[in-house]
Parts: sequence; C-alpha cells; structure tokens
Amino acid sequence: MSTTRRTAALLLGAALVTLTATACDAGGASVSTEAKQTAAATPAAEGGSAPAKPADGQPAAESKPAEAAKAPDAAKAPAKIGDTIGLKGSLDKGNTADVTAVKVVDPAESANAYLKAEDGKHYVAVQFQIKPTGSKAYSEAPWSSAKVVDAQGQSYGPTLAETKAGQSFQTPTNIAGGETGKGFVVFEVPNGTKLDKVQFSLDNGFAQQVGQWKIG
Repeated sequence: MSTTRRTAALLLGAALVTLTATACDAGGASVSTEAKQTAAATPAAEGGSAPAKPADGQPAAESKPAEAAKAPDAAKAPAKIGDTIGLKGSLDKGNTADVTAVKVVDPAESANAYLKAEDGKHYVAVQFQIKPTGSKAYSEAPWSSAKVVDAQGQSYGPTLAETKAGQSFQTPTNIAGGETGKGFVVFEVPNGTKLDKVQFSLDNGFAQQVGQWKIG
C-alpha cells in the first residue's frame, strides 16, 4: 500500500472511530467467550418413536432427567482460535455478525521491504472472518475493532502494516448480509511477548459486547 493510500485509510478509519465513539452510550463492556455451537446430527430412532422393550416384554427404563440435565450445566470452555462468536453492536439492533478468529500468525513478516516493525518488536497477524447476521450490512473498519492481549493482561492495538500472512481488510470493509468477508488485522508487539487472547467488537471497536478467543 502506498504512503498516500495508507494515510487516507488511517484518516478514514480515525473518522469512523471518532463518529462511533461520539454516538456510543457510556456503558460498561461485556466480554463474550462462548463459541456458537455448530449443528450436530442428533441420533434418531429408526422405525418409529416407540421405546424399545427388553425380552421380558416390560418397557425399558427411561433415562433419568438429572443425567440429561448435566450437559447444559457443565462449564463451557472459552472460545478458542477457529471458533465463531455471535456479536451485536450497541448503536443499531440490526448490526449483528458471526465473527471467527480464524488463525494467528506470530511472527508475521512485513510485505513491504521498507516498512518494518520497530527495533525490539515484531508483527503479529490475526485473520478474522465476518458474516453479517442482522438486517444491516457490515460496513466498518475491522482494524479498529480488534486487539490482542498478552499473558499479563497488557493489550495491543492494531497497525496498518501489511504482512505476508495474507490480505488485510480494506478500510472500510463492506460485507452484504448473509455473505462472508475474511482478512487479516496486524499488530506490533514487543519481542518475547506471549499473547494469550484475541478480542473483537462491532461498531468499529466501540460496541459494549466484546468477543474474546483464547490463543493456544
């Protein structure tokens, strides 16, 4: 990306962030770590729904309700890289999307021979997949919506650098309802940093609901 295009993208992204920040309510954020469950095949009884009977002709014992209830009550593991989290914006009820943290490339090599990470730092690229699920198309700046967090709780915001990990999101990114968009967001972190989590939220990063994925 040329210097002019990078500057234009930065200014446009900053404008989007400023407008969103001004419009948002001053409420506390909630962190969502529960992955959406994929549709799984449910075993179905063949030849009708009548319960099977043992050889003596007596009805088979029914399953204990308590046993069936154990699964929903069990603690759910936090979402990990590769999982999808359903997110919603705070400004418009129609702004919802399924967001997947697809993969993390650490370290990621710069795609520009003249643009490198600062001394003592390196690039990390995180690929996200976004699918609008509400009445609105997705039209935001994904690079302003993501963060990475290290094992000590220190968070790192994105940079407009591009890497050889793959294509970055455009600014803004426009995805029609029901369609899917995919791209990388790049971060610059100190060498030796052990990243622990990835975060993403709608409304250009200002939605009160924040999706969070565990790395590793």
